[in-house]
Amino acid sequence: MKITRNAKLGLAVYAIFLVGYLCASGNRLLRPSTDTHFSYQADMLLHRRLDLGHPPPNSHDWAEVEYLHLKDGRTIAGTFIKSNPYHFRTLGGKVERITDADVANRWKKYYVSFPPFPTVIFLPFVAAFGLGVNDVLITVVLAALAPMLLFFVLRRLAARGDSSRSEEDDLWLVAMFGFGTVFFYSSVIGQVWYTAHVVATVLTGLFVLAALDARHPLLAGLCIGAILLTRPHVAAWSLLFFYEAWRAHGKKIPVAKLAGFGVPIVLLGGLGFVFNWARFGAFGEFGHFYLNVRWTDRIQRYGLTNFAFLARNLACAFTLTPKLLAKPPFFQIGYHGLSLFITTPAYLYVLWPRVKSSLHTALWCVVAPIALAGFLYQNDGWVQFGYRFSNDFAFAIMMLLAIGGRPLTRTWKALILVGVVVNLFGAISFGRMNQYYFDGFFPISLNEL
Repeated sequence: MKITRNAKLGLAVYAIFLVGYLCASGNRLLRPSTDTHFSYQADMLLHRRLDLGHPPPNSHDWAEVEYLHLKDGRTIAGTFIKSNPYHFRTLGGKVERITDADVANRWKKYYVSFPPFPTVIFLPFVAAFGLGVNDVLITVVLAALAPMLLFFVLRRLAARGDSSRSEEDDLWLVAMFGFGTVFFYSSVIGQVWYTAHVVATVLTGLFVLAALDARHPLLAGLCIGAILLTRPHVAAWSLLFFYEAWRAHGKKIPVAKLAGFGVPIVLLGGLGFVFNWARFGAFGEFGHFYLNVRWTDRIQRYGLTNFAFLARNLACAFTLTPKLLAKPPFFQIGYHGLSLFITTPAYLYVLWPRVKSSLHTALWCVVAPIALAGFLYQNDGWVQFGYRFSNDFAFAIMMLLAIGGRPLTRTWKALILVGVVVNLFGAISFGRMNQYYFDGFFPISLNEL
């Protein structure tokens, strides 16, 4: 079978990014990361357990459910309210006043609080090698698929006339995405949060390839179902399939294709709901409400999403800058990260397209709910180098840049290279060179003046 030029270039793209990510990861590849939650969850499932069975190895985002055997003979499960420690919220949502005098015995169960699809990827490796599986290496190998998939998508857009980009232009955009955005540092450190970003991005690339012209509805649905079980809000990508099906069938609704698309989503979503119910007694609860972290009080007060979090998250996404110092290391980056326009200044070009089409509108309809979910979330991504939640919609931004019609000028290429340098620093320094980071929000606080 003859291999096409696009296939050859795609494989070359994968090889280049795999080598680049491996080199940037460096000594991280020598051992698993500090946060291998998906390995633990795979081990739980292999041992037919839903909970960890013992206290977790650290305090990083594990769901903690407390069980109380009361002197009146009842056993209830849930968590105490931080702001009122004598109020206990059960798994069913009921709040009871419980004092120490009411409790005959108590114990806790610990769960992985992240949606479980990445665990499926880890299952065979954990079955073969146990909990020592290197999540960093697995994440890197997966991450290099994303730029390759983006290249295939951009070539498809050019072939069907949505993009006038040349092959060279598309390679520049692939380089911008893979090395010039926060996807770079997210790909090289392992850890449960970043592994989930990588898995969701790879699934997004596969979904878009299947969704263009609504060619493969079953595969597209499987990808969305898997995304729903990885980073649920990213499933808003399903809007693109509806648009493509409508467009490819003369602006009519192809019922059969939509059914083929919907069935795997319903099946996988149903499995996720059952999994949630078995652990937390609620279909939509993956476990984040039961986190025992420094943010627990605000989660209990305001929920996981709330308008109250919008201003802070917009600042993290668009305005945060480094703190400049008069002595070495001369600058520091807050744990809340850097503005997207510092990590990827070439993103600015998405704001001024020369060409707008119905696909342009459809992609912004994908970006809007995904970005809004991050902007309203109780956590801004802390601890991070740059606004890591942008990984959830970066693929769509790259597609918008491809179809926007603005020439890839020397200035644009220079900004891409600036982004590569910035994100190379992040990939190398994050979690290693702590002198360049500080636990703060704004670059200058009042107690520093």
